[in-house]
Amino acid sequence: MIKNGYLTVFLLFVCSNLLLAQAPAWGGGADQTDLAFGFSFTYVTSNYKIVKQPNWRSPYYDPGVGHNITDSLTGISSKPTAGFAIGFITRYRIDEHVEVRATPSLIFADRSLFYTYDTPSQNVVKSTQTTTVDFPLEVKLKSDRIQDFRLYIMGGIKYSEAIGRGNNQPTLDPLQMTVKNATGFGSYEAGIGCDIYFEYFKLSPEIKISNSLGNILVPQNQPFAAPLSKLGLHTIMFSLIFE
Repeated sequence: MIKNGYLTVFLLFVCSNLLLAQAPAWGGGADQTDLAFGFSFTYVTSNYKIVKQPNWRSPYYDPGVGHNITDSLTGISSKPTAGFAIGFITRYRIDEHVEVRATPSLIFADRSLFYTYDTPSQNVVKSTQTTTVDFPLEVKLKSDRIQDFRLYIMGGIKYSEAIGRGNNQPTLDPLQMTVKNATGFGSYEAGIGCDIYFEYFKLSPEIKISNSLGNILVPQNQPFAAPLSKLGLHTIMFSLIFE
């Protein structure tokens, strides 16, 4: 058993030295210039952070018909919904371990709120279909490169602007209305990833978390916005970045 242990250690030592002796992959010269460009494909999940009004449980009284049109609420929640994004990257290297990135992206993702009532038949999901253009500015801090691999952390801020018709209301019926969001808002984000060098390009799998700043709720006197005091947007993004 002892001899087998020594043999295992010896083999691991030899293999590690052979790996270190290999020439590192070129990576298409991605890190050889101060200014570089790339693109990204991203899987996105988003959900709301909800702050309710003190009287959020109260039935909604519709002055148009002169009576309550909903029962008392028992809960308001938001489950993560999936989406995707495509983006472009402009990267500027400050030194070997620090770079600044601008990563404008086009994001296709829904957001949803789930309302439950004392009368279960009134339970409803209200979704907002959004197409958003994100303009992040990030700082990336990189470790030393070990052969074809290095780790990094990143953080920054971004501005998001909704485009399309996600906030349009299809009808004046209060029970058919959705919750409006601000068309533009800021967020902070942080993440971790790694650079993997291949012969002709560099691939960077990355995961980051983004949280909106301030309140993105547009106040309205309607059954699904009235119980809410504040909405924030929490987003998780998994990206494959190519340079």
